[in-house]
Amino acid sequence: MRKFFRYLFSIILFLSSLGVYFTNRLMYMKKKEDEFILEREKGAGRLDLIKYESLPKREVLVPSPFGYNLKAVAVEPHEINRYIIISHGVTENKMNSIKYMNLFLERGFNAVIYDHRRHGESGGKTTSYGHYEKFDLKAIVDWLKAEKGPGIQVGIHGESMGAATMLLYAGILEDGADFYIADCPFSDFKEQLAYRLKAEMKLPPKLFLPVADLFLRMREKYSIADVSPISVIENIKKPILFIHSEKDDFILPTMSEALYEKKKGPKKLYLAVNGIHAQSFNENKEDYKKVIDEFLEEYVYKNKELFTQ
Repeated sequence: MRKFFRYLFSIILFLSSLGVYFTNRLMYMKKKEDEFILEREKGAGRLDLIKYESLPKREVLVPSPFGYNLKAVAVEPHEINRYIIISHGVTENKMNSIKYMNLFLERGFNAVIYDHRRHGESGGKTTSYGHYEKFDLKAIVDWLKAEKGPGIQVGIHGESMGAATMLLYAGILEDGADFYIADCPFSDFKEQLAYRLKAEMKLPPKLFLPVADLFLRMREKYSIADVSPISVIENIKKPILFIHSEKDDFILPTMSEALYEKKKGPKKLYLAVNGIHAQSFNENKEDYKKVIDEFLEEYVYKNKELFTQ
C-alpha cells in the first residue's frame, strides 16, 4: 500500500509540474523587448520616427474591465469620422502596428493603435491569447465610439493573436465594427497548441493538453476550449478579409481557409505567396495593398457614406 501511494504521489507531482510548466509558458510567454521592436521596424523601413512624431496624435489610457489601463495612441490626420483599430500579435507591441496604420492613413482613415494586456505600456499580468484580450478590445472600441459619436465608421485589423482576439470579440461580445481584417489568425487555440506541441516538442497533445487545461482553469479561470474563433465565426455578419501566407508554418494557412469557409455573408480570402508567419504585408506589399483596396471598395466604401466631423 505504501508503494502504491508513493507511485500515486509521484504521478500527481509529475502532472502538477507539467501543468505549472505549460501554463507558465502560456501565461508568461516571453515578449520581444520594446527597443528590439522599435529598432527592427526602423531598420526595415517600416517606421519613420520623424514622420510618426509629426502626425497629429494623442496618447490615451483606456481602462480595462480587469482593473488595469490600456495604452493607446489615436492618430488623427484626417477631418473624417472613419477609423481603423489595429490589434497586434503576441510578443509584439503597438509599434508593430504602425506599418498597418500607415497603410490605412494613406487611404483616408484615422487610426488607433494600442498595446494588449501585459504588452508594451499596458497593464495586466498574463496573456490569454484572446480570451481576456477580447474584453480589452471592446473597451477600446467603446472608448472610440464614445469619443466620436454615432456617426463613426470603424474597422479592425488584427495580426495573429490580435486577429484571433478580434474574431472572438466580434463573435462573442458584439459584432461592433463595420469590417474586419484578420491577418494569420488561429482558428482554434486547442488545435494550435496541439500542432505546436507536436512540431516543437514532439509531445503527444492528448496526454499533455488536458493537464495544461486543468491548470489553466485553476490559475486563469478559463479553458483552452474557450479560445476558438471558428466556433463563433458564424455570429459575425460584417465583412471579413482573411489574410494568410501560404508558407506560414507557425499558424497554418488552413486555419484561415477553415474560418473563411465557415464565415457566412460578405468575406474575402487572400493567400500571400511570400513570407512566413505574420509576414504577408512585409513580403507582399503591393499585393497586400491591392487586396485591401479591393475589399474596401467592395464592402466598405459602397455600403456607407464618407462621414465628416
